[in-house]
Amino acid sequence: MNRITCSNNNPRKYKSTQVDLIDVVDSQSFSEKIKITLPLSNYKFIDLFAGIGGIRIPFDEFGAQCVFSSEWDKYSQKTYAANYKEMPRGDITKIDEKHIAAFDILLAGFPCQPFSNAGHKKGFNDIRGMLFFDICRIINYHKPKILFLENVKGFEGHNKGQTFSVVKRSLEDLGYSIHMQILNAKQFGVPQNRERMYIVAFKDDIKFSFPAPENKPIKVGDILSTEEVDAKYTISDKLWAGHKRRKLEHRARGNGFGYSLFQRDSEYTSTISARYYKDGSEILIDQGEGINPRKITPREAARLQGFSDDFIIPVSDIQAYKQFGNSVAVPVIRAIVRKICEALAIDNI
Repeated sequence: MNRITCSNNNPRKYKSTQVDLIDVVDSQSFSEKIKITLPLSNYKFIDLFAGIGGIRIPFDEFGAQCVFSSEWDKYSQKTYAANYKEMPRGDITKIDEKHIAAFDILLAGFPCQPFSNAGHKKGFNDIRGMLFFDICRIINYHKPKILFLENVKGFEGHNKGQTFSVVKRSLEDLGYSIHMQILNAKQFGVPQNRERMYIVAFKDDIKFSFPAPENKPIKVGDILSTEEVDAKYTISDKLWAGHKRRKLEHRARGNGFGYSLFQRDSEYTSTISARYYKDGSEILIDQGEGINPRKITPREAARLQGFSDDFIIPVSDIQAYKQFGNSVAVPVIRAIVRKICEALAIDNI
């Protein structure tokens, strides 16, 4: 029987590529004719430090089943529940690992914290009291097959490299082979210069490689609304004057800090952050001569992270900016998950 193969663009579609994997098919009439098995349909996962679930989306698409999620922020919990029909549990530090259902894959976009004792002790003694310890205690009890971790680009050099060293050694001590790479969202179809560190770890000795940059043509206009944008997103005269003044001050001191202005035909934006709600300085959209620039809207912020337009935004603009600024570029995750599926298909685990 011919296999349905993964699309290079979206796992929800199907067309032939060199990746020989059973894929998602939208057509109900087609799916009724044959039994469709998704690449990760036999895998269960948990979603820790879940935010609004950006990491889980491609795992859902490829058939994996979420059996537990955890996120402490009540506004992110609201957005998560609206989109995935499940309310994440709260503070992971207060959840007994024995009360978590069995799973195969652990997902975590965990916070970056310094390990002050790094290099002085071994194993859990290095990380006890840190949030990463909670990931490790859950791993140690459940022993999942796959780990998927995400953090900021600077994590590798954080605290003079000691932070990453402790993380790597802790995972290796738990029996995992570690694969790490920095990937940029702008190389995966997202018009945003967003570099992040990704760790994929396997309990078994799996041959894995991260995806190569796709380098598709992109432009900021791809995520901008084609309709008239509410005037409330245009920044005030006072704020615009302040942005320009601070940029001149920074320039006089010899640095490049200050606001960043983009047009529809710009190739990509700066990195959106959780502080975007404050003044929008990192990404301002040019509205032409004589008109102050505007912030991107929450929906445009969602698109800038690769979320589809059917993603529900049930919170205020301020909370939405925080959530999308803290989230992940979904197309990058999707490309990595596709490579995980390839590795599993080759090794038949």
